[in-house]
Amino acid sequence: MLSRVAPWLASRRDGAAAGAAVRVLGDSDTGALLDLARQDAVANVFLLSHLESAGTASPTAGGASILGVFDGGTLVGACWAGANLVPVQLEPELAGLVAAAAHNSGRRYASIFGPAATVLALHAAMEELGHSAQEIRAEQPLLAISGPPLIEPDPALGRGQLADFDRILPACAAMFEEEVGYSPYLGGREYYSRRVKGLIRAGHSLVHIGADGEVVFKAELGAVTADATQVQGVWMNPAFRGQGRSAGYMAAVVVFAQTLAPVTSLYVNDFNSRARASYERVGFHQVGTFATVLF
Repeated sequence: MLSRVAPWLASRRDGAAAGAAVRVLGDSDTGALLDLARQDAVANVFLLSHLESAGTASPTAGGASILGVFDGGTLVGACWAGANLVPVQLEPELAGLVAAAAHNSGRRYASIFGPAATVLALHAAMEELGHSAQEIRAEQPLLAISGPPLIEPDPALGRGQLADFDRILPACAAMFEEEVGYSPYLGGREYYSRRVKGLIRAGHSLVHIGADGEVVFKAELGAVTADATQVQGVWMNPAFRGQGRSAGYMAAVVVFAQTLAPVTSLYVNDFNSRARASYERVGFHQVGTFATVLF
């Protein structure tokens, strides 16, 4: 009977953990989810940042929810299910249960990102359910630094200001299009503009605007908690690439980020050898491996 009303239960998936079940988390699950996510404060900074701001595991007003995997009443894994799927302390063998629940919600997902083994298992299960990937980035080193950077920060980097929004937004859009291959405006310019403005207002937009008014370098602190930040959207204006300046800017990003949390993290495509070398100069070291699947 249970398998008829809940097709993501273990009884419907060969090889899944016996007795495990999935349901949407609510406010009463907040404490257990926090405990779970804090097992790796760097890898799970995206969800922890959401919980710190929202204060609850309940679904958001925009329709995003958090799927929890339970075994004998104990929360053993979770997955953010909004515009993206983001697994949290989820063992790969439980990915099929979560994929079925995510599929049955009727939502469309732009990507899956997080720890590589689980992301790739989720992708395999979602593919069986008819979700075809456009691109799979199977190995993305997760890097972190605690303590001061190894090189001098570039003093030109500062916090973005709303007065410069019309300069910052095109740089953010250019970075997005370079990274994922399509414009962030496809779903409408308003949503992406609000996101960029929100980062500026929060003091999480870091930018150097040159004398000519053009953005030279920019990055954002995309997720922030008391324990860690995650740097996203790193972009150098093509006119200034190849000059060896990115490491100094990234050192400045670390200095800013560490006024908010002791650990600064990011993840990078394994094939981006130039960026990886720059991060290594700053003092970042690998603490895990992420993967991203783009739909």
